[in-house]
Amino acid sequence: MPVGGLVPHATDDAADLVVRNAKIHTGDPGRPHAQALAVRDGAITVVGDDKDVAPRVGPGTKVVDALGRRVVPGLNDAHLHVIRGGLNYVLELRWDGVRSLRQGLAMLREQAARTPKGQWVRVVGGWSAEQFAERRLPTVAELNAAAPDTPVFVLHLYQSAVLNRAALRAAGFTRDTPDPRGGQIVRGRDGEPTGMLLAAPSALILYSTLAKAPVLEGEDQKSSTRHFLRELNRFGLTSAIDAAGGFQNFPGNYATVIELAKAGQLSMRIAYHLFPQTAGQELDDLARWIETARPEDGDAWLRLNGAGENLTWAAADFENFSQPRPELAPDYEAEFEKAVRLLMENGWGFRLHATYDETIRRDLAVFEKLAAEGLFPAGNRWLFDHAETVSADSLDRVAALGGAMSVQNRLSFQGEAFLRRYGPGAAADAPPIRAMLDRGLTVAAGTDATRVSTYNPWVALHWLVSGRTVGDLALRPPANRVDRQTALAMFTRAGAALTGESDVKGVLRPGCYADLAVLSDDYFTVPEPRIADIESLLTVTGGRIVYAAAEYEGLDEELPPVGPAWSPVAHFGGYQARPPAPLPGARQAEALGEAVAESELHREWRVARGLAPETASTPFDPCFVL
Repeated sequence: MPVGGLVPHATDDAADLVVRNAKIHTGDPGRPHAQALAVRDGAITVVGDDKDVAPRVGPGTKVVDALGRRVVPGLNDAHLHVIRGGLNYVLELRWDGVRSLRQGLAMLREQAARTPKGQWVRVVGGWSAEQFAERRLPTVAELNAAAPDTPVFVLHLYQSAVLNRAALRAAGFTRDTPDPRGGQIVRGRDGEPTGMLLAAPSALILYSTLAKAPVLEGEDQKSSTRHFLRELNRFGLTSAIDAAGGFQNFPGNYATVIELAKAGQLSMRIAYHLFPQTAGQELDDLARWIETARPEDGDAWLRLNGAGENLTWAAADFENFSQPRPELAPDYEAEFEKAVRLLMENGWGFRLHATYDETIRRDLAVFEKLAAEGLFPAGNRWLFDHAETVSADSLDRVAALGGAMSVQNRLSFQGEAFLRRYGPGAAADAPPIRAMLDRGLTVAAGTDATRVSTYNPWVALHWLVSGRTVGDLALRPPANRVDRQTALAMFTRAGAALTGESDVKGVLRPGCYADLAVLSDDYFTVPEPRIADIESLLTVTGGRIVYAAAEYEGLDEELPPVGPAWSPVAHFGGYQARPPAPLPGARQAEALGEAVAESELHREWRVARGLAPETASTPFDPCFVL
């Protein structure tokens, strides 16, 4: 009997999963479009039309009807602090997507009331004052009013943090606390800290203060990480390249993802980097890791990808665009060259945080010296991250050395600050994405979440396509934007190239990983401003349904409840989605950021999105198990 338009067959090569009735963008130039695909043992076996996959339907095959929706390869964030983010996710109140400071403060006030003594309320990244209707930060007085007794820490970009009185006490800040190097504790006339911390220009003061807050342990870290990965799956992410970062020690802070990988409980593929944490000890750390590990150690779910994003602390610039570009030490190249030489002699690739062309030029001079000795062999992957002000000459030098680039939408959140400091000409080219692509460089895209940008990749895709900030300021002109197909390739195929997985990841074709997402809206036709609002309704990683919503709800793997019970995530969730676009003649919720609640409007919204109307009759089941 036909089910979902497909006739079951009893075959030896029956698929585990079939997706049909879809608009599939494969990312494969050999067959860019398809209607259906079949999956067996975690890999794609057939890509074609419904009739092509029908012979693979057998007993136990799960058949998903995409209802004509767009299907894309699973997204791959090429620069995401996924390990660190997972360890802290359930402790954080996320303002990602919140449209007004009023709403954010209401969330904070409510969370403070349920947070137990000894714990903090922490808002850590994913937002900018420019996204708020009020276009400003919260004041210390507002935090004190919202939470008189509970410590509150609110991080704003790489620029500043706002603390209430209780947080100042918990962090141990007094009139006698000295300003750390590169940071400022703002003080009142009486010499007492006001509650404002400024990166001037180093963000170390912000992150070291955050590190004083309580952390999760053991099983709670595993649960937090699994829920964070599920939140990333919500947006169609199936892979990420972890860029390591400050306060992420190896192997201790990697133990959670290693244990989850061993238990088969990762819902995303992670390629990770190792980042020396202690100034003056970088070469010893790198040498120790080289002795005990090799790039690509691991498997398809968790693998080592190299060193970085810092190799030596002295060579790292800062990305605080509210401050002048920092002048790095005039002699950092000596130790930096030793680190790069050590890696290249041992076949280790690396990635480098470099915001400014001044830093990139100095690094390239070291690379060119070593390349003259034959120490930059083809196939040893290395790249620059960020590169907002990289010059055309530097890009030519990167190309000549066989390097790659990874860009992030940091200017979605810091574009206004960049514009004020460097002017519209520089902002139009920050970063020069088209110039990178025109040179044939591999250019992968990511978010740099979670402490500045949001982890929602569709916000980054919107920035790539539109050139606009979250405050709707147009910075990059059409000449330095990319079309939607190119932007998607930067979030799929290019990331696979950075981890040496181009043959199995980033496209939907037979033999590749079955990593894909069924989207809520058609990325290729939805109005440009609504790109940032796209989510996945069904995310598949390795043939497993790891996220399911709407008609597919309940098909994904069950997770333990979010804990602890007072967790902000347990109550508010993560990214705060915008209500659906209004329909002509439909009633709208008027309060800013308020979810659409009226049943009639909700019904019209479902119809507009191609979802089955909710009725009292038996619901349409888009997934069949034969």
